[in-house]
Amino acid sequence: MPLIEAFSLPMLKKPLSNFLPGSIWSEEDSLLHVHGMVFKSTAREKGIPWGVQEIKAPQAWSLTTGHRIKVGVIDTGVDFSHPDLRYSLARGINLLNRAALPHDDNGHGTHIAGTIAAANQLRGMIGVAPRSIIYPVKAFDNNGSAFVSDIVLGIEWCVRNRVDVINMSFGMKTRSKSLLNAVNNAYNAGIIIIASSGNDGKRKSIDYPARYPQTIAVGATNRLRRVAPFSNRGHYIDIYAPGDKILSSWLRGKYNEMSGTSMATSHVSGAIALLLAHRPGLSPGEIKSILKRSMLPLRGTKTPRVTGELDVLRMLQAVDR
Repeated sequence: MPLIEAFSLPMLKKPLSNFLPGSIWSEEDSLLHVHGMVFKSTAREKGIPWGVQEIKAPQAWSLTTGHRIKVGVIDTGVDFSHPDLRYSLARGINLLNRAALPHDDNGHGTHIAGTIAAANQLRGMIGVAPRSIIYPVKAFDNNGSAFVSDIVLGIEWCVRNRVDVINMSFGMKTRSKSLLNAVNNAYNAGIIIIASSGNDGKRKSIDYPARYPQTIAVGATNRLRRVAPFSNRGHYIDIYAPGDKILSSWLRGKYNEMSGTSMATSHVSGAIALLLAHRPGLSPGEIKSILKRSMLPLRGTKTPRVTGELDVLRMLQAVDR
Protein backbone atom coordinates (compact mmCIF):
# COMPACT_ATOMS: atom_id res chain seq x y z
CA MET A 1 0.00 0.00 0.00
CA PRO A 2 2.11 2.94 -1.20
CA LEU A 3 1.87 6.17 0.74
CA ILE A 4 1.80 9.07 -1.68
CA GLU A 5 2.26 11.66 1.01
CA ALA A 6 5.40 10.00 2.34
CA PHE A 7 7.21 10.09 -1.00
CA SER A 8 9.52 13.00 -1.72
CA LEU A 9 12.42 13.60 -4.06
CA PRO A 10 15.69 15.32 -3.10
CA MET A 11 14.62 18.60 -4.68
CA LEU A 12 16.76 21.71 -4.36
CA LYS A 13 15.53 24.24 -1.82
CA LYS A 14 16.13 27.93 -2.43
CA PRO A 15 15.11 31.11 -0.63
CA LEU A 16 11.47 31.75 -1.43
CA SER A 17 12.25 35.36 -2.37
CA ASN A 18 14.16 33.94 -5.38
CA PHE A 19 10.89 32.50 -6.66
CA LEU A 20 8.56 35.35 -5.81
CA PRO A 21 9.73 38.73 -7.12
CA GLY A 22 9.17 41.47 -4.59
CA SER A 23 8.56 39.00 -1.77
CA ILE A 24 9.28 40.40 1.68
CA TRP A 25 9.82 36.88 3.04
CA SER A 26 13.18 35.18 3.17
CA GLU A 27 12.60 31.50 3.84
CA GLU A 28 13.40 28.17 2.25
CA ASP A 29 11.06 27.00 -0.48
CA SER A 30 9.77 23.96 1.42
CA LEU A 31 8.03 20.89 0.05
CA LEU A 32 4.42 19.93 0.70
CA HIS A 33 2.81 16.54 0.08
CA VAL A 34 -0.69 15.38 -0.72
CA HIS A 35 -2.66 13.72 2.10
CA GLY A 36 -3.89 10.60 0.33
CA MET A 37 -3.07 6.89 0.47
CA VAL A 38 -3.74 4.58 -2.47
CA PHE A 39 -5.57 1.34 -1.70
CA LYS A 40 -6.85 -0.40 -4.80
CA SER A 41 -7.98 0.21 -8.34
CA THR A 42 -11.57 -0.48 -9.36
CA ALA A 43 -12.68 -0.91 -12.96
CA ARG A 44 -16.00 0.88 -12.64
CA GLU A 45 -18.15 2.61 -10.06
CA LYS A 46 -21.81 3.40 -10.45
CA GLY A 47 -24.05 5.54 -8.33
CA ILE A 48 -23.42 7.48 -5.16
CA PRO A 49 -20.28 6.65 -3.11
CA TRP A 50 -20.74 5.91 0.57
CA GLY A 51 -19.16 9.18 1.72
CA VAL A 52 -21.50 11.29 -0.40
CA GLN A 53 -24.41 9.34 1.08
CA GLU A 54 -23.06 9.63 4.62
CA ILE A 55 -23.01 13.44 4.61
CA LYS A 56 -26.59 13.44 3.22
CA ALA A 57 -25.73 15.33 0.05
CA PRO A 58 -28.34 13.51 -2.10
CA GLN A 59 -31.16 14.71 0.19
CA ALA A 60 -30.08 18.29 -0.52
CA TRP A 61 -30.01 18.05 -4.33
CA SER A 62 -33.65 19.12 -4.61
CA LEU A 63 -32.53 22.44 -3.06
CA THR A 64 -29.01 22.85 -4.44
CA THR A 65 -26.53 21.07 -6.68
CA GLY A 66 -23.74 23.64 -6.39
CA HIS A 67 -24.69 25.20 -9.73
CA ARG A 68 -21.84 27.33 -11.16
CA ILE A 69 -19.88 27.53 -7.90
CA LYS A 70 -16.16 27.67 -8.73
CA VAL A 71 -13.96 25.27 -6.75
CA GLY A 72 -10.22 25.72 -7.15
CA VAL A 73 -8.42 22.40 -6.60
CA ILE A 74 -4.71 22.97 -6.00
CA ASP A 75 -3.36 19.47 -6.55
CA THR A 76 -1.78 17.16 -9.13
CA GLY A 77 -4.10 18.24 -11.95
CA VAL A 78 -7.08 16.36 -13.35
CA ASP A 79 -7.94 13.76 -15.98
CA PHE A 80 -9.75 15.89 -18.56
CA SER A 81 -10.93 12.80 -20.46
CA HIS A 82 -12.67 11.14 -17.51
CA PRO A 83 -16.35 10.68 -18.46
CA ASP A 84 -17.56 11.57 -14.95
CA LEU A 85 -15.72 14.93 -15.00
CA ARG A 86 -16.26 15.96 -18.62
CA TYR A 87 -18.89 18.58 -17.82
CA SER A 88 -17.43 19.65 -14.48
CA LEU A 89 -14.09 21.14 -15.49
CA ALA A 90 -12.77 24.58 -16.37
CA ARG A 91 -9.41 24.96 -18.12
CA GLY A 92 -7.41 25.75 -14.97
CA ILE A 93 -3.63 26.26 -14.99
CA ASN A 94 -0.50 24.14 -14.99
CA LEU A 95 2.12 25.86 -12.82
CA LEU A 96 4.75 23.24 -13.69
CA ASN A 97 4.33 23.75 -17.43
CA ARG A 98 2.46 26.93 -18.35
CA ALA A 99 2.10 25.81 -21.99
CA ALA A 100 0.12 22.68 -21.07
CA LEU A 101 -3.26 21.93 -19.57
CA PRO A 102 -3.15 20.80 -15.91
CA HIS A 103 -3.20 17.10 -16.82
CA ASP A 104 -2.97 14.73 -13.88
CA ASP A 105 0.03 12.37 -13.86
CA ASN A 106 -0.55 11.10 -10.30
CA GLY A 107 -4.28 10.48 -9.77
CA HIS A 108 -4.79 12.30 -6.47
CA GLY A 109 -6.22 15.48 -8.05
CA THR A 110 -8.63 13.51 -10.23
CA HIS A 111 -9.84 11.62 -7.14
CA ILE A 112 -10.45 14.91 -5.28
CA ALA A 113 -12.28 16.42 -8.26
CA GLY A 114 -14.56 13.38 -8.54
CA THR A 115 -15.71 13.52 -4.93
CA ILE A 116 -16.47 17.22 -5.30
CA ALA A 117 -18.14 17.40 -8.70
CA ALA A 118 -18.45 14.10 -10.62
CA ALA A 119 -21.62 14.19 -12.70
CA ASN A 120 -22.36 11.01 -14.65
CA GLN A 121 -25.53 9.66 -13.16
CA LEU A 122 -26.37 7.06 -15.80
CA ARG A 123 -23.00 5.36 -16.25
CA GLY A 124 -20.66 6.55 -13.52
CA MET A 125 -20.53 8.19 -10.09
CA ILE A 126 -21.88 11.40 -8.62
CA GLY A 127 -19.97 13.81 -6.42
CA VAL A 128 -21.22 16.00 -3.58
CA ALA A 129 -21.92 19.05 -5.78
CA PRO A 130 -22.43 17.68 -9.31
CA ARG A 131 -23.11 21.06 -10.93
CA SER A 132 -20.18 22.91 -9.43
CA ILE A 133 -17.15 23.65 -11.62
CA ILE A 134 -13.63 22.45 -10.82
CA TYR A 135 -10.80 24.88 -11.60
CA PRO A 136 -7.77 22.56 -11.57
CA VAL A 137 -4.48 24.14 -10.48
CA LYS A 138 -1.56 21.76 -11.06
CA ALA A 139 1.13 22.60 -8.50
CA PHE A 140 2.09 19.01 -7.55
CA ASP A 141 4.28 16.65 -9.57
CA ASN A 142 3.68 13.00 -10.35
CA ASN A 143 4.98 12.04 -6.88
CA GLY A 144 2.47 14.28 -5.07
CA SER A 145 5.11 16.86 -4.07
CA ALA A 146 5.04 20.63 -4.54
CA PHE A 147 7.04 23.68 -3.53
CA VAL A 148 5.46 26.34 -1.33
CA SER A 149 6.23 28.89 -4.05
CA ASP A 150 3.95 27.06 -6.51
CA ILE A 151 1.19 26.75 -3.90
CA VAL A 152 1.40 30.51 -3.34
CA LEU A 153 1.16 31.13 -7.10
CA GLY A 154 -1.81 28.76 -7.25
CA ILE A 155 -3.65 30.60 -4.49
CA GLU A 156 -2.95 33.93 -6.20
CA TRP A 157 -4.31 32.51 -9.48
CA CYS A 158 -7.49 31.40 -7.67
CA VAL A 159 -7.93 34.89 -6.21
CA ARG A 160 -7.48 36.54 -9.63
CA ASN A 161 -9.96 34.12 -11.21
CA ARG A 162 -12.51 34.68 -8.43
CA VAL A 163 -13.07 31.12 -7.36
CA ASP A 164 -15.49 30.63 -4.47
CA VAL A 165 -13.76 27.73 -2.69
CA ILE A 166 -10.17 26.45 -2.64
CA ASN A 167 -9.56 22.76 -1.86
CA MET A 168 -6.14 22.14 -0.28
CA SER A 169 -5.71 18.40 0.26
CA PHE A 170 -2.05 18.64 1.27
CA GLY A 171 0.17 19.85 4.04
CA MET A 172 3.54 20.28 5.70
CA LYS A 173 4.80 20.30 9.28
CA THR A 174 6.45 23.73 9.31
CA ARG A 175 5.01 27.23 9.29
CA SER A 176 5.49 29.37 6.17
CA LYS A 177 5.03 33.14 6.23
CA SER A 178 4.56 33.32 2.47
CA LEU A 179 1.89 30.61 2.53
CA LEU A 180 0.12 32.34 5.42
CA ASN A 181 0.22 35.62 3.52
CA ALA A 182 -1.36 33.98 0.44
CA VAL A 183 -4.03 32.30 2.59
CA ASN A 184 -4.78 35.64 4.24
CA ASN A 185 -5.18 37.34 0.86
CA ALA A 186 -7.62 34.67 -0.31
CA TYR A 187 -9.56 34.83 2.96
CA ASN A 188 -9.81 38.62 2.70
CA ALA A 189 -11.08 38.20 -0.87
CA GLY A 190 -13.97 36.15 0.52
CA ILE A 191 -12.70 32.75 -0.64
CA ILE A 192 -13.41 29.75 1.58
CA ILE A 193 -10.28 27.63 2.05
CA ILE A 194 -10.72 23.96 2.98
CA ALA A 195 -7.52 22.18 4.13
CA SER A 196 -6.70 18.63 5.19
CA SER A 197 -5.26 18.11 8.66
CA GLY A 198 -2.79 15.31 7.88
CA ASN A 199 -2.54 11.54 8.22
CA ASP A 200 -0.23 11.13 11.22
CA GLY A 201 -2.86 10.10 13.79
CA LYS A 202 -1.78 12.99 16.04
CA ARG A 203 -3.99 14.32 18.83
CA LYS A 204 -2.40 17.70 19.50
CA SER A 205 -1.04 18.86 16.17
CA ILE A 206 -2.14 19.21 12.54
CA ASP A 207 -0.36 20.19 9.34
CA TYR A 208 -0.14 23.61 7.72
CA PRO A 209 -2.05 25.25 6.05
CA ALA A 210 -4.94 23.56 7.91
CA ARG A 211 -3.53 24.89 11.18
CA TYR A 212 -4.03 28.49 10.08
CA PRO A 213 -7.29 29.88 11.54
CA GLN A 214 -8.25 31.34 8.14
CA THR A 215 -8.83 27.83 6.80
CA ILE A 216 -11.40 25.15 7.61
CA ALA A 217 -9.36 22.25 8.98
CA VAL A 218 -10.74 18.80 8.14
CA GLY A 219 -10.25 15.42 9.83
CA ALA A 220 -11.37 12.04 8.48
CA THR A 221 -14.03 9.59 9.67
CA ASN A 222 -14.79 6.00 8.68
CA ARG A 223 -18.05 4.14 7.96
CA LEU A 224 -18.67 3.74 11.70
CA ARG A 225 -18.71 7.56 12.09
CA ARG A 226 -15.60 7.41 14.23
CA VAL A 227 -12.36 9.31 13.66
CA ALA A 228 -10.24 7.24 11.25
CA PRO A 229 -7.08 5.88 12.93
CA PHE A 230 -4.76 7.70 10.49
CA SER A 231 -6.45 11.11 10.87
CA ASN A 232 -4.98 13.94 12.90
CA ARG A 233 -7.52 15.09 15.49
CA GLY A 234 -8.01 17.40 18.44
CA HIS A 235 -8.99 21.00 19.03
CA TYR A 236 -7.42 22.28 15.79
CA ILE A 237 -9.98 20.34 13.70
CA ASP A 238 -13.01 22.34 12.59
CA ILE A 239 -15.02 19.50 11.03
CA TYR A 240 -14.75 15.80 10.19
CA ALA A 241 -15.94 14.10 7.00
CA PRO A 242 -15.69 10.65 5.39
CA GLY A 243 -12.10 9.85 4.43
CA ASP A 244 -11.63 6.10 4.80
CA LYS A 245 -11.70 3.88 1.69
CA ILE A 246 -13.31 6.50 -0.53
CA LEU A 247 -13.96 5.47 -4.12
CA SER A 248 -13.68 8.18 -6.77
CA SER A 249 -12.46 8.95 -10.28
CA TRP A 250 -8.92 8.07 -11.36
CA LEU A 251 -6.62 8.31 -14.35
CA ARG A 252 -7.58 6.93 -17.79
CA GLY A 253 -11.27 6.94 -16.95
CA LYS A 254 -10.86 4.48 -14.10
CA TYR A 255 -11.71 4.54 -10.38
CA ASN A 256 -9.62 4.12 -7.27
CA GLU A 257 -10.19 3.67 -3.58
CA MET A 258 -8.16 6.03 -1.39
CA SER A 259 -7.97 6.94 2.27
CA GLY A 260 -6.77 10.16 3.85
CA THR A 261 -7.77 13.54 5.20
CA SER A 262 -7.46 14.60 1.54
CA MET A 263 -10.62 12.63 0.80
CA ALA A 264 -12.44 14.13 3.78
CA THR A 265 -11.51 17.62 2.61
CA SER A 266 -13.06 17.10 -0.83
CA HIS A 267 -16.38 16.16 0.80
CA VAL A 268 -16.35 19.44 2.73
CA SER A 269 -15.45 21.47 -0.37
CA GLY A 270 -18.41 19.94 -2.21
CA ALA A 271 -20.71 20.70 0.73
CA ILE A 272 -19.59 24.34 0.80
CA ALA A 273 -20.34 24.55 -2.94
CA LEU A 274 -23.87 23.33 -2.21
CA LEU A 275 -24.22 25.92 0.54
CA LEU A 276 -22.93 28.83 -1.56
CA ALA A 277 -25.23 27.99 -4.47
CA HIS A 278 -28.13 27.98 -2.01
CA ARG A 279 -27.04 31.11 -0.14
CA PRO A 280 -24.58 33.22 -2.17
CA GLY A 281 -22.45 35.83 -0.47
CA LEU A 282 -21.68 34.06 2.81
CA SER A 283 -18.28 35.03 4.20
CA PRO A 284 -15.60 32.48 5.18
CA GLY A 285 -16.21 33.28 8.85
CA GLU A 286 -19.96 32.82 8.51
CA ILE A 287 -19.49 29.48 6.76
CA LYS A 288 -17.15 28.16 9.44
CA SER A 289 -19.71 29.16 12.07
CA ILE A 290 -22.52 27.41 10.17
CA LEU A 291 -20.44 24.22 9.89
CA LYS A 292 -19.59 24.18 13.57
CA ARG A 293 -23.16 24.63 14.78
CA SER A 294 -24.63 22.08 12.37
CA MET A 295 -22.19 19.17 12.63
CA LEU A 296 -23.35 15.78 13.84
CA PRO A 297 -21.67 14.52 17.06
CA LEU A 298 -19.23 11.69 16.42
CA ARG A 299 -19.44 8.22 17.88
CA GLY A 300 -16.87 7.33 20.47
CA THR A 301 -15.92 10.88 21.44
CA LYS A 302 -15.96 12.28 24.95
CA THR A 303 -16.51 15.84 23.71
CA PRO A 304 -19.48 15.64 21.31
CA ARG A 305 -20.18 19.37 21.44
CA VAL A 306 -16.64 20.32 20.50
CA THR A 307 -16.28 18.38 17.28
CA GLY A 308 -18.46 16.52 14.81
CA GLU A 309 -19.06 15.20 11.32
CA LEU A 310 -20.31 17.13 8.31
CA ASP A 311 -24.07 16.87 7.70
CA VAL A 312 -25.29 18.74 4.63
CA LEU A 313 -28.97 18.76 5.60
CA ARG A 314 -28.24 20.15 9.06
CA MET A 315 -25.92 22.72 7.45
CA LEU A 316 -28.60 23.97 5.08
CA GLN A 317 -31.17 24.05 7.90
CA ALA A 318 -28.76 26.10 10.03
CA VAL A 319 -28.33 28.77 7.36
CA ASP A 320 -32.08 28.94 6.71
CA ARG A 321 -32.94 29.55 10.36
